[in-house]
Amino acid sequence: MIDETHDPARRSWVESGNDPATDFPIQNLPLGVFSRPGESPRAGAAIGDQILDLRAAGLYGGVSLNGLMAMGASLRRQIGETLDAGASPHPEWLVPIAGAALHLPAHIGDYTDFYAGIHHATRVGRLFRPDNPLMPNYKYVPIGYHGRASSIVVSGAPVRRPSGQIREDESAPPVFGPSRRLDFELEAGFLAGPGNRLGEPVPMAEAESHIFGFCLVNDWSARDIQKWEYQPLGPFLAKSFATTISPWVVTREALEPFRSPAFTRPEGDPPPLPYLSPPGEGLDLTLEVWLNGERISRASTRDLYWTFAQMLVHHASNGCNLRPGDLIASGTVSGTAPDARGCLLEMQPRPFLQDGDEVLLRGYGRREGFARIGFGECKGVILPAR
Repeated sequence: MIDETHDPARRSWVESGNDPATDFPIQNLPLGVFSRPGESPRAGAAIGDQILDLRAAGLYGGVSLNGLMAMGASLRRQIGETLDAGASPHPEWLVPIAGAALHLPAHIGDYTDFYAGIHHATRVGRLFRPDNPLMPNYKYVPIGYHGRASSIVVSGAPVRRPSGQIREDESAPPVFGPSRRLDFELEAGFLAGPGNRLGEPVPMAEAESHIFGFCLVNDWSARDIQKWEYQPLGPFLAKSFATTISPWVVTREALEPFRSPAFTRPEGDPPPLPYLSPPGEGLDLTLEVWLNGERISRASTRDLYWTFAQMLVHHASNGCNLRPGDLIASGTVSGTAPDARGCLLEMQPRPFLQDGDEVLLRGYGRREGFARIGFGECKGVILPAR
């Protein structure tokens, strides 16, 4: 619910948190894990260009956010009270973001990637099936696949160009070698909260209580490897080499001002099945891709065919047990405009990624009458194949 923590007039004793251009005003307070040189990782909250050390402030002593996720406790209100302009300043609790190493915010035991961007699914499907771009199940089932949690890396970690089997000439056998069609994917994701017991589905009415917070996701893809291997079981080595996420988890509470109606289904589309109804609300978040300093895409999560709540409910509908810290991503977010395409595959004939390229994702919520809420950076540089 919207409350005093979203008041755009609220100020902090941390001056950089009052900058209108910051991703991390006092209305946001995203959570992450950081360390200073020579020290072990610990949890913190971002405010302006600083990190509030939650252990030093006596708010949370964990070395990851899994403990908070298990309890469903974001601490956002308590952190806000600590940093409010009316509270006693404690600069000794602050660490400059620029002087800290940022780590994965949680132990991510499982990772699932959905395919909820209908404009992306249609555009890519048309490349392979011009007369039937969407499979018959797309508008009934939130399509997803199980990714590789062990290769999830935090923003700033380099990404090694993968090698795999590639078959360019359909009249010849495949060859093994470095991918020549390396791509990014612009996505939003969420980290699960308390989770559910094995065999016990999550109803739509309880879905949001299992969503702890959101981050940016780049699910790197080797399109030439993917083209050869994805039939009949779906993505494998073309995806499992790396997935980059932003280090800061923006809590569900901070994003309350950016709720939006679920995607409006065109006339003739089937309604969601009862277990996915009502669909809940979507989020109005702007996502951007910057390639070597040039913005090449700007899309919106308003264009996701399925809400995040529906993704979670469908995931657990067979009794699959979600656990605190599990990562669930939206799939590539694309719009209808030429500059709203979330991957290079949709931007052809633009070339695929070259060694040394830097891909930077940014995201934010902006709405009249509220503070701008940002996600920070989700960045990776391509290294040559080994």
